[in-house]
Amino acid sequence: MTIAVTGSSGLLGSALVRALRAEGHEVRRLVRREPAEPDERFWDPMRGLVDPACLEGADAVVHLAGAGIGDRRWSEAYKRELVDSRVTGTRTLTGALAALDGGPAALLSASAIGFYGDTGDRPVDESAPAGTGFLAGLAQRWEEATAPAEEAGLRVVRLRTGVVLSGEGGALAKVLPIFKMGAGAALGTGRQYVSWISLPDWVGAVRFLLARDDLSGPVNVTAPEPVTNAEYTAAIARALHRPTMPLTTPRLALRLALGEFAEEAVLAGQRVIPRRLLDAGYGFAHPTVGDALAAVL
Repeated sequence: MTIAVTGSSGLLGSALVRALRAEGHEVRRLVRREPAEPDERFWDPMRGLVDPACLEGADAVVHLAGAGIGDRRWSEAYKRELVDSRVTGTRTLTGALAALDGGPAALLSASAIGFYGDTGDRPVDESAPAGTGFLAGLAQRWEEATAPAEEAGLRVVRLRTGVVLSGEGGALAKVLPIFKMGAGAALGTGRQYVSWISLPDWVGAVRFLLARDDLSGPVNVTAPEPVTNAEYTAAIARALHRPTMPLTTPRLALRLALGEFAEEAVLAGQRVIPRRLLDAGYGFAHPTVGDALAAVL
């Protein structure tokens, strides 16, 4: 296959590109700077610029571009950047796809389990409605921006991704130095659920979805066994052979340090089940958090 990928320099995109190339697929990377490699193509999502030649002849597009949710404190300006980088970028891409004659047949577009809001200890699958809050609203608008591609007849898959476990980047890599010092601790009550997936399984799930012409719509890209934050914390400590702190990190301290991000992403619980992947027969390489951490650390 020939597959165009946005966001190819990030943790998920770079891992996916390596895997696709290892399988013999041709990858075109859409970049927002002057192309420096033969496989790179320029686009400017915020200005609505994408050369149709980037997409012509491709079999599928995997769209992962967007500012990092946890990269900076959520000022009003950065929240606008989070929205614009996802919604405007997706509209630019899907508008170009809709205008093509005989272009890619499939679009796999990033989304997030933030769509469901705080679900507490209630398990939810893809049939659950959208939740409330900034992240839920962002995910809804992000997914709605794929409509032009869907209306043009493309198979659109919305990748509702959970916390991706990797020692190379993402949320786990940020806390590893703390855990290695033996200072890791559960956050808030520790009872909030974490829906996670190993990086190898995330890549495997996307490859699986690229090959399945019968699957479209929202797909939860998470492992089948969500865990509480306390269980997640203990599993990291065990994987590193380090102790954890006996006390949890207070909610107030998290709010002061992280602001609104703490309430929306750290203290909120999401017990998400990947029902559609399971029903379609995807076999998880790392079905438990212990398996995943052993594989990535």
